[in-house]
Amino acid sequence: MSKVFVTGAAGVIGTAVVEMLLQKGYSVVATDSKPNPFTNPDIVYIQCDITAKDRVISGIKECEYLVHLACSVDNDFQPYLSGEEERITASVDKYIYKAAVEANLKCVMMLSTYQVYAQPRNREPVRETFPEKPYSIYGKLKYSSERALENAMKKADDTRGVIMRVCPVYSKRFVDNLRSRVQDPKDGSVFVYGYGDYGYSFTCIHNLTDFIYGVLSSTKNISGVYNVCDSKPTAAKDIAEFLKEEHGVTVVQSRNYSSDMVKTQLTVFGSKAMRTEYRYLDPATACSNINYDNTRAQQVSTFRWKLSNTK
Repeated sequence: MSKVFVTGAAGVIGTAVVEMLLQKGYSVVATDSKPNPFTNPDIVYIQCDITAKDRVISGIKECEYLVHLACSVDNDFQPYLSGEEERITASVDKYIYKAAVEANLKCVMMLSTYQVYAQPRNREPVRETFPEKPYSIYGKLKYSSERALENAMKKADDTRGVIMRVCPVYSKRFVDNLRSRVQDPKDGSVFVYGYGDYGYSFTCIHNLTDFIYGVLSSTKNISGVYNVCDSKPTAAKDIAEFLKEEHGVTVVQSRNYSSDMVKTQLTVFGSKAMRTEYRYLDPATACSNINYDNTRAQQVSTFRWKLSNTK
């Protein structure tokens, strides 16, 4: 039975990943600062802060694979970030990747973000070769983590590195990222512009777990950077309808995009928010239909999940 070490195991993403691994027959060593949420006997749970080097390294040495999810917004961090998180992440990544290489693990998978990319200026799909220019604190810390992994892999004989650039995640129960695309942060009202036929790129949690399983179970030596996201953007009107049907939203307003843009320009709102708030909605890009291309990742997994069939 292959053994997988998972950091950030008690978060939204981590819980889904651990449950998938156990269901697929893997043995899991997991760590998080939160209490153990699992009851399965095939998991060894180390409750500690991710900066507790000795305890984390001891767990890594027992395993063949590492899935590094800690220091991510939907697992550990609050949606409002400061430069302190950058410092913590840098120190954590350095020792974790070094430990993985020294333990000769088969593969290290790290959770990165779509925010490492430069802001698209057209509607061309964003592929892995697209220019990188992080514009947020979260994007910067994840881009630094990518570079740390790549540098560690240069010193590895057999360990492979896989970088997963993930769009905001969701499931039937976890809808914070969905809600942020259609909810006014000032009064909490749910709205769409016009008919809501513009869309946003997301990652269903089950597409992410399927991809991770695809890497672990593949007979190929999978490595490098992958966009892990749903195959198509999700329309704002579909998000609003989903929230009405599944989460009790009763009223959805139709707003004028041009009017909101004028208000935004007058108040000069958002420059700091763009850098520090992970779920910040920039009105200037709200209707841009930015699409992140997962063609390369589809060689590993099917990406069958979307908003209409998520669980």
